[in-house]
Amino acid sequence: MISLASTILSTSDEEPAVEPITAVVSAAEAGGLFEWFWLLIAFPVFGMLVLLIGGRRTNAWGHLLGTAVVLVPFGIGVALLIDMMGRAEDQRSVVLHMWDWTIAGNFTADMALRLDPLSMVFVLLITGVGSLIHIYSIGYMSHDPDRRKFFGFLNLFIAAMLLLVLANNYLLLYVGWEGVGLASYLLVGFWQYKNSAAVAAKKAFVMNRVGDVGLSLGIMLMFVTFGSVAFEEVFAAAGEADGTVVTLIGLALLLAATGKSAQYPLQAWLLDAMEGPTPVSALIHAATMVTAGVYLIVRSNALFDLAPIALNVVLVVGVVTMVAGAVIGCANDDLKKSLAGSTMSQIGYMFTAAGLGPAGYVFAIFHLLMHGMFKADLFLSAGSVMHNMNDQLNMRRFGALRTVMIVTTGTFFAGFLGITGVPPFDSFFSKDDIIKSALSQNWLAGIATIFAAGLTAFYMTRQLSMTFFGKKRWTQDVKPKESPPVMTVPMIFLSAGALFGGLTMVYLFNLQEWLTPITGFTPGELPIPDWAVEVITIATLAIGVTLAWRQYATRDVPETPPVNVTPLTVAARKSLYADAINEGLFMRPGQHLTRFLVWFDNRGVDGIVRGTASGVSGLSNRLKLLQNGYARSYALTMVVGVLVIAAIFIVSRWV
Repeated sequence: MISLASTILSTSDEEPAVEPITAVVSAAEAGGLFEWFWLLIAFPVFGMLVLLIGGRRTNAWGHLLGTAVVLVPFGIGVALLIDMMGRAEDQRSVVLHMWDWTIAGNFTADMALRLDPLSMVFVLLITGVGSLIHIYSIGYMSHDPDRRKFFGFLNLFIAAMLLLVLANNYLLLYVGWEGVGLASYLLVGFWQYKNSAAVAAKKAFVMNRVGDVGLSLGIMLMFVTFGSVAFEEVFAAAGEADGTVVTLIGLALLLAATGKSAQYPLQAWLLDAMEGPTPVSALIHAATMVTAGVYLIVRSNALFDLAPIALNVVLVVGVVTMVAGAVIGCANDDLKKSLAGSTMSQIGYMFTAAGLGPAGYVFAIFHLLMHGMFKADLFLSAGSVMHNMNDQLNMRRFGALRTVMIVTTGTFFAGFLGITGVPPFDSFFSKDDIIKSALSQNWLAGIATIFAAGLTAFYMTRQLSMTFFGKKRWTQDVKPKESPPVMTVPMIFLSAGALFGGLTMVYLFNLQEWLTPITGFTPGELPIPDWAVEVITIATLAIGVTLAWRQYATRDVPETPPVNVTPLTVAARKSLYADAINEGLFMRPGQHLTRFLVWFDNRGVDGIVRGTASGVSGLSNRLKLLQNGYARSYALTMVVGVLVIAAIFIVSRWV
């Protein structure tokens, strides 16, 4: 069995490290469609404006327009990819300068877009998977009176995400970054009449703002240190900067990535975000938005390569989240929340790969691309189940759905094969690459990746068994059936990606060769034979599948969760007490601090102000009594004043 990593690592003694290519060409020099790739963003912006400004007049056809303005950029992206593949490596990074955006003294930030092999991967992922999810949403949201608004928000998200990955400087990237946060807030809380959805939207928004502080601080440090926020200028000057400053910039960018990609300790919002419509879960919280943090780290590889401390923190964050997310996925009975725990874990794999530096950047993007297909497939399949089960998500109320939802069962099973790493499907290549790269760089991280792979096999088999196999457990009022073609066709396309995406990237399109000019590559050397790693990994997967199948497919699943369970299971059901920790360490102290400050403001600050005002007012009221209009009173006052002055003079002479 040959994977991308095995091909590279097995020749590590002969293949030298590959440095990134920094050359860029202008869109005018590149010519052709490259002068027009701003249309990638313009189309979804146009759709968003028409749908949100046009209002109810667009209800009848708004969903069709919303889908079309994402399909067209996907077609443009494919054409750009074909053109880019025909160019030399040093001609594939194209910058389109549109206008001078921010000018302040010697500082400038252009409205400029950058299309290179890295951003090209994201353009195709965002528009390709996004198009399928838009089509799926036509059926899923067919009975929602605000379907037109929903598609407007989806278009806003697509536009913001494309701006994020196409920006040529960190300031413009920040605009897209915040746009994605806004779209996430609007979509998670789309059904705002549900209190749980409104609370989940606020939670996601607040926790992402914590991470966004890191991005803003990182950009400020770049401005102070380099006098620029443009990628080329920052990366070129980074080697001459103080190492501590570069480390601080790296840690600030990591904080931003941690919030956006739901990594520890800013991961608690992701499970609650499942309150949004299922297409939101698939598009934002599986395929694209939560991978923005991975993009930020890989795009900033020139900075992280110079900051080994920051890179090690990336690795630690990735390993912790990878294992913790998998543990959460093993115990949650809510199908979408179990998949959300899986998302945390899989992005943890990407962070782990990125934390390995030049040995892992390309594998982080490889797994990101595979994850975009199999996880979107899994979420849409879960949405199909939910759509036909009266919006239920408790897997203990499912069972035997394979008998009535054949297509959905098949697409979910395809996603299962893609994520678990069963040969020769997606994760067999991408996750295998990360495992081998981790073992070649840090044996502890390598063992953690293998362990998490076993947990992945367990929770995915658990989901598959409890939902589609075993005995029927749904109630009499539920009559499940297969979803309409407008929903199942996108699921079928995504399931094909989940099955054959890895094979395509390895044998038909060499992703490692495609991305190396941007990310660089340093091959590693495995401490054990390549075949031994694959045998151990596959054996671990087999153990996870076997344990879960015996527990949930061959035995009766109780309709209520067992109470007599291990402390780890209890903790996993409560998302490893993430909410309790955040409440105890941040929310409650912050709440008490706020109450104290309000009290101090009312009684202290306002008390001093009001007391001073009252004192002056009272004194003036008493002094005005002396102004009574009688000459004798004024004369008496003058006499008393003279006597007081005389007394003071005499006493001072005696002293």
